[in-house]
Amino acid sequence: MSATAIETLNAHLERIADLLERLGPALPRPPDFDAADAFVFVAEPASLQPVQRVNRVEIGLLKGIDRNRDMIVANTERFARGLPANNVLLWGARGMGKSSLVKASQAEINRRLAGLSGVTPLKLIEIHREDIESLPVLMKMLRDSRHRFILFCDDLSFDHGDTSYKSLKAVLEGGIEGRPDNVVFYATSNRRHLLPRDMMENERATAINPGEAVEEKVSLSDRFGLWVGFHNCSQDDYLEMVRGYVAALELDVDPDTLRAEALEWERTRGARSGRVAWQYVQDLAGRLRLGE
Repeated sequence: MSATAIETLNAHLERIADLLERLGPALPRPPDFDAADAFVFVAEPASLQPVQRVNRVEIGLLKGIDRNRDMIVANTERFARGLPANNVLLWGARGMGKSSLVKASQAEINRRLAGLSGVTPLKLIEIHREDIESLPVLMKMLRDSRHRFILFCDDLSFDHGDTSYKSLKAVLEGGIEGRPDNVVFYATSNRRHLLPRDMMENERATAINPGEAVEEKVSLSDRFGLWVGFHNCSQDDYLEMVRGYVAALELDVDPDTLRAEALEWERTRGARSGRVAWQYVQDLAGRLRLGE
């Protein structure tokens, strides 16, 4: 081939490459998954940002939710070992450790399975609620990786006029490609069916076929094989949480004083939960270390 022909061919190839670039963005490059055990998905442009230090508590500090803890840890371990596992919806009362349990379970399973032949560290990827429609792009970034991933969406819910729940349904079960074997989806929500009750009742009242309209929306939560409910804790559970945090922080405080103050704190907050217990202990630790 002559030099002129080669030059002409190269010019054509450059024009073709330019046209392809204009037609659409190239698929994002997979990140270095060995750089961290947790990442945050950014939709525009699609990328995964490594998180070097995850904001989490030790799993032993999560008191009063023992059964829920065991269910999540067992499902997570099966998934990490390459065994069948379910998508998980953690729903219920605020401040009872739903998101904390997801993050703590990942760390606990990686600790248990560290060094085990054929098992790579389990990765946690957080996707924000507003980026749910970009899930197919994220799935393509993960599908061919040797790692296994928990996709985690905190405080997931859908409001009136929001149709992005359909994208989530398709990704979890119904899409042509389906969910990759190396991906499982964990979500937390205050709502069991992820949709407000009045939205579902409005659909029932206005639809030609009310039963089918409501069924379409309720079926979203059916895509989660494991539902784990979190309920408001009892006074005994709340005090156990407080004592657990105090022990972990090695605070020296009179037990009777601790009990009285902890109960007064939850009365002033009008709520009783793991979050409230942690907030009280943080206040207590600050006062003790200042000698108040």
